[in-house]
Amino acid sequence: MEGEEETSAGAMIDEIYSNGGDAKRNRPIISGEALDIEAYASLYSGRTKITRLLFIADRCENRQMQMEAYRMAYDEIKKGENTQLYREVVQKIDERLGPQYGLDVPWTEAVDRKAEQRKEKLENELNAYRTNLIKESIRMGYNDFGDFYYAHGLLADAFKNYVRTRDYCTTSKHIIHMCLNAILVSIEMGQFTHVTSYVSKAEQTPEAVDPVTVAKLRCAAGLAHLEAKKYKLAARKFLETGAELGNNYTEVIAPQDVATYGGLCALASFDRTELKQNKVIDNLNFRNFLELVPEVRELIHDFYSSHYASCLDYLGNLKANLLLDIHLHDHVETLYDQIRHKALIQYTHPFVSVDLRMMANAFKTSVAGLEKELEALITDNQIQARIDSHNKILYARHADQRNATFQRVLQTGNEFDRDVRAMLLRANLLKHEYNHKASRKL
Repeated sequence: MEGEEETSAGAMIDEIYSNGGDAKRNRPIISGEALDIEAYASLYSGRTKITRLLFIADRCENRQMQMEAYRMAYDEIKKGENTQLYREVVQKIDERLGPQYGLDVPWTEAVDRKAEQRKEKLENELNAYRTNLIKESIRMGYNDFGDFYYAHGLLADAFKNYVRTRDYCTTSKHIIHMCLNAILVSIEMGQFTHVTSYVSKAEQTPEAVDPVTVAKLRCAAGLAHLEAKKYKLAARKFLETGAELGNNYTEVIAPQDVATYGGLCALASFDRTELKQNKVIDNLNFRNFLELVPEVRELIHDFYSSHYASCLDYLGNLKANLLLDIHLHDHVETLYDQIRHKALIQYTHPFVSVDLRMMANAFKTSVAGLEKELEALITDNQIQARIDSHNKILYARHADQRNATFQRVLQTGNEFDRDVRAMLLRANLLKHEYNHKASRKL
């Protein structure tokens, strides 16, 4: 390998060999352990806890994990009132967990009967409020209906009732409460356009919003951008999320998710400078979240420090569990590809030539596979280089600095000449009072 400067080249060669895994590591790579479902589920509450468990059960190939997820989902559903979801889970379990996880008919009938009575009572109360035209009571009535429908899994009806409270909101606090309810249901339904809309409405309230609510809105906006594959915008929102979030939004997202989503989106979309300067690594606020997920923290530091083999090892070990994440699973492959491409580009940037065998060793891939990746990046104009396939060397096409400097000097000289001529022309026009003569003729 031939660097632009001999001293830096020697250091980089040592670094390359260590990246390839020949040197001893100072810290162990995380093991690809199976997801601890009980610990994972404890991070969430409410409906999202159930939907995440069911998502894992539907996607997981490990039968033991699948049954554990179904068992926990069954137990969690019985704490609530959603009998329709309960019946679906019992059907999916299909008696594989024994008779104690079968259909509890007396429980479902009792819950449904109680729900009918509750609905009738809410309807009577709302009609009375409408007759009396008391705005606050009507707002509370619609809000109670929204809570009722949400508890029973009727998300579309819950959303309609939450939104109806808007006409009866009299303070900024009421508007924010309405927006947060609408956002919660929209996320559950997967309607992320609604999420973006109601985040904007909440942020436009005239009164100052408390830090916890701001953090919730940032997370909701981040999820909406993530779903739309706007990874840079998603990263910014997650990075702006305040530590005040804590465990105050577990019905939607856990603090560990903020670190994972924000960290991966940042790696895929930020350049090296952005990663460092107050965005990720030097971001004191985001560091609190990264401490909760050491693997993500380490892979970000490894990427920035050009320890690509270590970074890719962390990513590889995290992948199986990330594919079981309800929000991230569709984006894992895309994010991983973008991170890998950025690593390849960043690796080749400082050098005039790179030995593909050493580079393949650093990225733990074959030379043929690496050549294909580099060919794609060169074709896409992301790397300015050419490949010597016979000698397995990548030659960078650095711009001719001397020629570029001469061109800039000539351009500057031409611009100066043009400006001076324009100034002389203007001076002569003023000297001979050309403007005055022209105006007199008119």
